[in-house]
This record gives sequence, C-alpha cells and structure tokens, in this order.
Amino acid sequence: MADIRPIVGISMGDPFGNGPEISVKALNDKTLYDRCKPLIVGDKTSMEYALKVAKKVDGIDLKLNIVKEPEEGKYEYGTIDLIDLNLVPDDKIPDTLDDPDGPQPFHVGACELGGEAAFQYVVYVIKLAMADKVDATVTNALSKEAINMAGHHYSGHTEIYADYTNTKKYAMMLGHEDLRVVHVSTHVSLREACDRVKKDRVLDCIHMANEACKALGIAEPKIGVAGLNPHCGEDGMFGREEIEEIQPAIDEALKEGINIPEKKPTPPDTVFSKALGGWYDIVVVMYHDQGHIPLKVKGFVYNKDEHHWEAVAGINMTLGLPIVRVSVDHGTGFGHAGNGGANELSLVNAVDAALQMASYRKANKA
Repeated sequence: MADIRPIVGISMGDPFGNGPEISVKALNDKTLYDRCKPLIVGDKTSMEYALKVAKKVDGIDLKLNIVKEPEEGKYEYGTIDLIDLNLVPDDKIPDTLDDPDGPQPFHVGACELGGEAAFQYVVYVIKLAMADKVDATVTNALSKEAINMAGHHYSGHTEIYADYTNTKKYAMMLGHEDLRVVHVSTHVSLREACDRVKKDRVLDCIHMANEACKALGIAEPKIGVAGLNPHCGEDGMFGREEIEEIQPAIDEALKEGINIPEKKPTPPDTVFSKALGGWYDIVVVMYHDQGHIPLKVKGFVYNKDEHHWEAVAGINMTLGLPIVRVSVDHGTGFGHAGNGGANELSLVNAVDAALQMASYRKANKA
C-alpha cells in the first residue's frame, strides 16, 4: 500500500536558539508520524546536542537518520530524518551537559554563524517545496539581527519566502485557536506603518484573509477589519485613514461578496473581543503590534509562581505564496536555549496548520 503521508520540510532555526530542542520534542510525538513525514533541515551537531539534552532532562530517546534527499527518509517514530547542511562545527556548540545543576543556556545569542546557518536552512526548505519534493514547509525561529549580521538583509521569514518564491502580494497571518489576524504591514516603523494603510493593500489583505480561512476549513469566513486610529478616527477628528483608505477597500470587498459583517472598520480596542466572541473568523489588522499583542496574550501563558512558560502556542503563516509556509509564533529564546526547557506546542500547531493548508491546495488543484 502506497504511503500517502505528506512530507513536511522543517527548518531547524538558529542553531544557538530553541529550534533544535523544540524539533526534538515535537518529533517525540508518535501521532505526528501518523499525520505526516517530518523532515528536518539543519545541522547534525545542533540536533545531536539537542537529543542529548532531551534525554538527560526529559528521558527522550531518539536517534538521527542523515539523508541527502527527502525520499531517503525512514519517517518512523523514534528516528529523526535530517538533511545536514554541515554549517556548524562541533566546537561551536557549547557543552553545558556536565553542569551539576543540569544543562544551562548557551548564552551565545545572535551571531553571524547562527544567522548564516538559519538563513540557509530556510532557503533550502523553500527550494525543496518549489521543486515539489516536500508538500509543505514549517520554520523554527531565526534571529533577524543574526541574519543581517551574516549579510542577508531581510526583516524576517516572510520577506525571505516572498523573495525566493518571487511573490509580490503576500501577508503575514497569525493564529491561535479561533483568533486569527492578517497584517497590512509588519516589520516597519510605526510611522511608516501608518503610511502603508492604503486601499489597494487593505483590499489585498481582505482577499488573502478570506482565502486563508477557507484553506483552514471555514467555508464562509466572517472578516473583521480593524481601524488604524483611536475610535476609527471619530469621523475624521483623529485621522482620515478609515474614511479615505479602509472604508473604500471594505466597500469593494462587499461588492465581491466577501462577508464583512459590520460593513465598516471596527475600533481596534473592541475588534479582538468581538473576534473571540465569534463575530469574526479573522481580523485584518493595520500594523504588526496591533495583531501580535492580542495573539500572544492569548497564546503565551507564563506561570509566575513556577517561573516557566506553560504554553507558547500559535502559528505564523505567510499568505499569497505558491508554497505552504507556517512558522512557530515565538522567537529564538537565546536566554534559555540549550537548557532543555523549550516548549514545542507552537511547532506542533504549525505542522498541523501546514498539513491542513497543503490538503486544501491539493484538493483545489485537482
């Protein structure tokens, strides 16, 4: 019987960050192998150390299988299939296993080597997907500072994917459970973000939000569109972007049959409460933090008594691409990476979302 499980190419992330640990913990879930064939693209040195830490801290006992091509993978629980790009020498991974208190953080932080390696892992999974060798891609965290130190002048995964897939219209989507947001702008200054609120861009994001919801199994999406200014500008008293740019985009989307229940921008201070209450399936937000803050308040749960993260959940997805890309919705965790305390929930969520998107694309391509 043919093995029809989709292959998911997973970028390991910064070798001095939490990506290797998170990858090991996520692939310790036997049920993940029932759903897909996970393939890590990264470095053997980092993954071997992460396996040692996972065994010492959590008793996880997995092994590596080094492959050159996706079709060489075993894709069996207990074995992590890895394409080793061999970019990080053994002596560059600090050994903290012998500390009497257990493994300690690397304390390497953002550096040129880490940035170069993380960048190359991402480019490699993109090329695999563009060549139809994997069905979807998932990315662990990289450091924007580190990749720029290495000479790759991008502001994040989204821009790398857009460039290497030659995509002109794209957007970042974040999601956790029933709360989803799509951004009109992301990694720019707040001053520039205001200037980017234009009718055509807002309309493009409404289109991408609508299509993303359908790909995630929502047949008839309800879309909220956040205003930019306090009180949506109060009829022009606090700004005219709602009148001159956002409302015209909404009007055009309504003519196309897209469901925007309020038929106008929703004040940013109430739009997310309404979304959580079921008024919307997704919210088009005007800038980075307008969308990131509510998602992380909902998905990131810190236990202040025990001093650890109980949940670091949520996904980051790039819409508009010719391939599927979903990412964890957190950073590299440099201050903790290497001690075995990273939380894998966001990566598991990302893999599941990627599988759903890939299935939708396959069904609608046929």
